[in-house]
Amino acid sequence: MAEVLDQNEVDALLAAVGEEAAATEAEENESSEPSIFAASEATRKGLVEVTAYDFKRPERVSKDQMRSLETLHEGFSRNIGAALSGFLRTIVEVRVARIEQLTYGEFIQALPNPTSFNLLACNPLEGQVCLEISPLIIYPIIDRLMGGSNAELFIPQRPLTMIEQRLVSKITDRAMTALSEAWENVYPVEFTLEQTESNPQFVQIVPPNEVVVVVGFELKMGGRAGTMSLCIPFNVIEPIVEKLASQAWRSSQHTKGDATSRQKVEAKLDSATIHATGLLAGTTITVRDLMNMAPGDVIVTEKPATQPAVLSVEGRPKFLAHLGQFKGRRALRVTRPVNTKDRV
Repeated sequence: MAEVLDQNEVDALLAAVGEEAAATEAEENESSEPSIFAASEATRKGLVEVTAYDFKRPERVSKDQMRSLETLHEGFSRNIGAALSGFLRTIVEVRVARIEQLTYGEFIQALPNPTSFNLLACNPLEGQVCLEISPLIIYPIIDRLMGGSNAELFIPQRPLTMIEQRLVSKITDRAMTALSEAWENVYPVEFTLEQTESNPQFVQIVPPNEVVVVVGFELKMGGRAGTMSLCIPFNVIEPIVEKLASQAWRSSQHTKGDATSRQKVEAKLDSATIHATGLLAGTTITVRDLMNMAPGDVIVTEKPATQPAVLSVEGRPKFLAHLGQFKGRRALRVTRPVNTKDRV
């Protein structure tokens, strides 16, 4: 990924070029135009470290904003990895391999053909983003969904069939859900699938020279590995690009994440079933009494009939209640919670 030179590096570069040009002029007694090659020679001599920089394509997203995007999509990689592992019933590892700024033309030229190229709308933002999944991992996933073992799997060089596209949509649906969850900390975005293509050359969402941010992911499933690329045009994130570098987002990221996680856990717990038991009384008997017990025998406990029963939840005493009847059924009316002073 190309790096932006700061002022000190630019000054050092110009100084190295000037010194090399002066030395060349003194030795050959002729003028020489300073160039990047002179700086490279200075680098080989150990004078200064020089990094090539393309002045014709300035970076529109700052390094701070790029780091924020990388952190954001690291969360996405964890979410999609967990979702795919549960869906495919096997361990799927997903990690961010690279993030860089390119032109859209360079991004398209670097993609294989055919591939799984998906256009995603990102409401309420204007424009589309591209999600490309390599055939090297798509076909092993399809084979896994169809009950295969991926042993000696052949990767065909052809577009996906209608059935295969239907299976891949299960993956893209989970990817869009994970993307929406990851972007929620910065800006609420809803991703929806609009179009699927096999040849990236047929899709032109922005001009070829438009700057895009490309996030590359590496996917591993068993002995198979492949890549996934997310292309985000700059004009899509331009309205919210300032939020990516704001300190407020970073400081509130964990707070929002904790609140969101708590709401999800509470929603799941609300519908969970628990086992409640009403304990009327308890006592101790001998094994001899148990062996000689017959129908009609009466077991006497030390608990008075006026004392409340204990209502236990999952085996733990939680409430005190009185025994009664409600609509023809035995019922317990809760009086109060059990406290530490109660002997139950």
